[in-house]
Amino acid sequence: MEDKHRRLEPIPFDRVKVLGGLWKERIDTVRNVTTRACAAKCEETGRVDNFRKASGRMKGEFRGIFFDDADVYKTIEAIGYVLRDEPDDELRAIADKLVDEVCAAQLDDGYLFTFFELGNLKDRWTDMDHHEAFCVGQIVEAGIAYLEATGDRRLYEAGLRAVDQMMRTLKSYPDGWINGHEGIEMALVHLYRYTGEQKYLDDAIWFVEQRGHVKLRLPISHYKTFFTDEYCQNNVPVRELQRVTGHAVRAMYYYSGVADIASITGERALVEALERVWNHLLSSNTYITGGIGQSSFNEGFSSDYSLPNLHAYCETCASVGMAFWNHRMNLIDGEAKYADVVETQIMNGILSGLSLSGDHYFYENPLASTGVAHRREWFNVPCCPTNLVRFVPSIGGYIYAQAEDGVYVNQFIDSRLTTEQGVRLRMETNYPWEGEIRIRVEDCPEGMALSVRKPGWCERWTLSVNGAASDAQPVEGYFRLKVHAGDEIALSLDMPPRRAYADPRVKEDAGRVAVLRGPVVYCAEEIDNPGIPTEYFHADAALPKSAPLTVESRPDLFGGVAAVRAGELTLIPYCMWDNRSAGGMAVWLREV
Repeated sequence: MEDKHRRLEPIPFDRVKVLGGLWKERIDTVRNVTTRACAAKCEETGRVDNFRKASGRMKGEFRGIFFDDADVYKTIEAIGYVLRDEPDDELRAIADKLVDEVCAAQLDDGYLFTFFELGNLKDRWTDMDHHEAFCVGQIVEAGIAYLEATGDRRLYEAGLRAVDQMMRTLKSYPDGWINGHEGIEMALVHLYRYTGEQKYLDDAIWFVEQRGHVKLRLPISHYKTFFTDEYCQNNVPVRELQRVTGHAVRAMYYYSGVADIASITGERALVEALERVWNHLLSSNTYITGGIGQSSFNEGFSSDYSLPNLHAYCETCASVGMAFWNHRMNLIDGEAKYADVVETQIMNGILSGLSLSGDHYFYENPLASTGVAHRREWFNVPCCPTNLVRFVPSIGGYIYAQAEDGVYVNQFIDSRLTTEQGVRLRMETNYPWEGEIRIRVEDCPEGMALSVRKPGWCERWTLSVNGAASDAQPVEGYFRLKVHAGDEIALSLDMPPRRAYADPRVKEDAGRVAVLRGPVVYCAEEIDNPGIPTEYFHADAALPKSAPLTVESRPDLFGGVAAVRAGELTLIPYCMWDNRSAGGMAVWLREV
């Protein structure tokens, strides 16, 4: 089946080279620090030993939590992405060792899940809460990434065998099956696109169609009272979706898989269902930082317009999931509003999760702190570190997309694009600290369409082509230009600091104001604003209504960022907080 219904096609990140600015710094940190730190932690915590035990290379029982295999896979995937960008013999050796241990643990029938291999194998594929299919999806993603980077097929072929074993088993169940933790759907669509084999798309559709029809089965789960239909998005069939429910990360992965399928089949009922959920989520369950999942109780959604700041959960993985989903929604119909959400996530909710040093992480991302919230080296459930380590080096895949008649520029990141169709673009920018974006068309088909996103937050701009002012107006959020080889497009986005106010129904933010500049949410941190006791800082930090907002260039701060002076307060980008000494923090400030 051809993807003839999809308006946009993704451009793989290995066709994009990030060359400078904020994201080049983050990619370099992940390459040099985070990949190695995650691999070391997988060894230190026994995750790799579980594979050695399963293969018989080591004696002992399973150690950890049943889904721990996934962190090894995500680390391999991340190393694959880094190696596709630049060779690194040390990282290659680390990953080769991990791949060897993983593949040795696979059973002859293709099954690969160390928790049951080292426990009661008769329990495999009996309990929907045990993440077996989720881990198969992670094997697939890691296998493709590592094959593309190195030519090593071992993990890729292990993933294919694991998929075959899974589908043989699950499709034999007369009562059907759902995955307690989604994710396999995206991986199967990726396999379909990678191999062209229809069966993988059919399998992804099969998983999606099960939801809302299958009874949960949890014979060995410890979470029988907690694990509900709503929690794992099994409360209604996919085409009847109206609102976001349950565990935030699982929901985002589910909607991402559905969007993948809709982008291929063109089924409007699926798109309309996703749009309903999207509207519900963005209107009443999303923080200004892009964070989602208010509650630590279910790691997910609570009630509409309940958005506490000090106790906001906002799991880093949920922001990654939001980027996954909105990127895919943008590909379906080419609407810029989805790329706007991706921008909010990558500039705030996702980057907040990773320290500037690259080896400490936020699991939760509150919008206020009494000085007790800090990034940590690792977690018992380290899904956020291993999601960050694979997301950051893949950021190139979110910058551009392609249509039949040309290229879309969705994110403003200093980079070079080279497509199989002969398009070569060079984008130069120091965004988001500056609003100047320059795009040189080094080569392209004659009269190619170039669609450049006009961010939803931007009210004033100037656009020029080859030095001449252009009067092009945005259509569906994009400036649409006909370009030729040698053209140079300059887009200047006016980025004054601005005040933002919450919906009146959000009681936690009544009488409060937030400050943004461009896509970046700002916060006040105690270290820059002494005088208020730490425990009261989040409640008492105040911004007068009459106080001007001015931009301060701070080359001494975090390697050079734009700070904001707000009355007597110094504000820093939210994604940078907690990289210095401990203290209070607030995004929503008392307006006086």
